[in-house]
Amino acid sequence: MGHIAIPIPPGKGKQEVEIEITINGKKAQLHYRVELFYWEDCPAPIVNRVECIRNLLSDYDQDWMLYYIGDPNDDFVPITFFKRADWLEQRKMLIPNAS
Repeated sequence: MGHIAIPIPPGKGKQEVEIEITINGKKAQLHYRVELFYWEDCPAPIVNRVECIRNLLSDYDQDWMLYYIGDPNDDFVPITFFKRADWLEQRKMLIPNAS
């Protein structure tokens, strides 16, 4: 699947992003969520940051799927999620007979 990059201004908390696209003449509305996960919120003790992210995401809202893990810094890691229903709809648009 192809990708486009759209810069999103930094902000605290969750950022809901809606994008309307047209693929092969068919319109679709895509929903993303960008959220900052702070290292201080990791359950102690942690072996490494990968384990921390795994724990923080283990019970995340199942309507959203992991899309992208951004560049971490000393305080947090930005993580982008994609609305699961949009993912299925986009696959149908791009791949005939996809389910």
